[in-house]
Amino acid sequence: MNQMFCYQCQETAGCRGCTKVGVCGKQPDVAAMQDLLVYVTKGISAVATALRSEGQEVETQISYLVTLNLFTTITNANFDKESIKARIRTTLDTKKELLSRLHSTANLPEAALWDGEGDWEEKAKTVGVLSTENEDIRSLRELITYGLKGLSAYTKHANVLMQDDPDVDAFIQRALAATLDDRLSVDDLVALTLETGKYGVAGMALLDKANTSAYGNPEISRVNIGVGKNPGILVSGHDLRDLEMLLEQTQGTGVDVYTHSEMLPAHYYPAFKKYKNFVGNYGNAWWKQKEEFESFNGPILMTTNCIVPPKDSYKDRIYTTGAAGYPGCKYIPGAIGEKKDFSQIIEHAKRCAAPTEIEHGEIVGGFAHAQVFALADQVVDAVKSGAIKKFVVMAGCDGRAKSRDYYTEFAKALPKDTVILTAGCAKYRYNKLALGEIGGIPRVLDAGQCNDSYSLAVIALKLQEIFGLDSINDLPIIYNIAWYEQKAVIVLLALLYLGVKNIHLGPTLPAFLSPNVAKVLVENFGIAGIHSVEEDMKLFFGENA
Repeated sequence: MNQMFCYQCQETAGCRGCTKVGVCGKQPDVAAMQDLLVYVTKGISAVATALRSEGQEVETQISYLVTLNLFTTITNANFDKESIKARIRTTLDTKKELLSRLHSTANLPEAALWDGEGDWEEKAKTVGVLSTENEDIRSLRELITYGLKGLSAYTKHANVLMQDDPDVDAFIQRALAATLDDRLSVDDLVALTLETGKYGVAGMALLDKANTSAYGNPEISRVNIGVGKNPGILVSGHDLRDLEMLLEQTQGTGVDVYTHSEMLPAHYYPAFKKYKNFVGNYGNAWWKQKEEFESFNGPILMTTNCIVPPKDSYKDRIYTTGAAGYPGCKYIPGAIGEKKDFSQIIEHAKRCAAPTEIEHGEIVGGFAHAQVFALADQVVDAVKSGAIKKFVVMAGCDGRAKSRDYYTEFAKALPKDTVILTAGCAKYRYNKLALGEIGGIPRVLDAGQCNDSYSLAVIALKLQEIFGLDSINDLPIIYNIAWYEQKAVIVLLALLYLGVKNIHLGPTLPAFLSPNVAKVLVENFGIAGIHSVEEDMKLFFGENA
């Protein structure tokens, strides 16, 4: 019998599912509580949706609760069983109050009515992924749920910058409730999957607005990858507001601040450049943190997912906040709209040695949509002259699998007249290669974090307009995207909603796609996997590649 079942990330065991312990390090009891948290979150979403159907208002705090719950269950975000159980209790208590306001509970699903009685471990066994027997229905329900997890992560980042979209929040809850509805057919769920992509575009647009309103439009920037002489704090994850509060509180303390992995693009925003102790980026993608956190010497702030279970040698230097959590690591509280107190981590840093240098030099980024639009004439001229033959979108995630070396070798093998468009930590596979420029345009244009894949879609739509093309698929753009977790799922669904076809996804296709669901994506959207670099070069560029 399975001790757990989870197949939401790319590295799931055997590309089938983790059944004894998560490849990510998640233990079965934690997996059970995450399953139960998702279940009660679907339940409160069904109640909120019913309230709206009766014409009643659903408070913004309910939406915040739902999105934070989902964010908590994203791969590598929270391994702390007790904090997850606390979120379940809060959700049950809040749901009870919402139920009292409903005029009728007759059509609500069981998840909306469950009051938390009984053994939670036993309850979790009955509500996990495998509780849906039909393979195709299960596949689509999970595809939608994982897309909503990614969307919730992005909306949460917008929320902390005081930006909301009630329509997106209402959809998240309506779609979660729909995954409990046994009356919905495969066709109904396929339609809901595409609708999830529609709201994915809206959610990423909301976050783009929130980030640029608060910090300005990203601009071409050279980012130091060396170190200074002062003790430092390393900030990982994705939450720019956490970084801002930390930078404000470290002024005059003698403590420097560095970014790690997905936080690198913070250096592209004008507002962060005023902080003299904002030194640079330390290290690479999330999965190398065991070695890099060791050599950093100072404390590390995990603002979101991408936690690798830490070694004892540096575990006491790990701090978490927001949706992130790990048992035995210090947690820094602070709700949306509150100012977090980072004094503890700052004082810790003062007692530490300066970071050990692991590399030196600079990397270039900051090519989000506003910056690329500013270069539009230069880019268009390069395309028209033939200097740029094709763009290759290599956005997405990085991971531990040896098969991901493919993306480094693929980047090296690209013809010299191609430009890589990237976002997310996948870029660490090639952003330090000497790939050169085309007429002053770098051959790697980094738009930013995974959510900034939105920028790549906006850029593509703008190029379609400039060149007067009927379809986004008529552009000289290849999509060869790496994926790892649920934020990549919502990016994929958003691209499908925008009409992008022939996306190649790797290093493996998601385990949660049943053969029939995969067939729908292949036949309707041209979704495909990857092969060897040599085979894919011929596929994308012809026999002479």
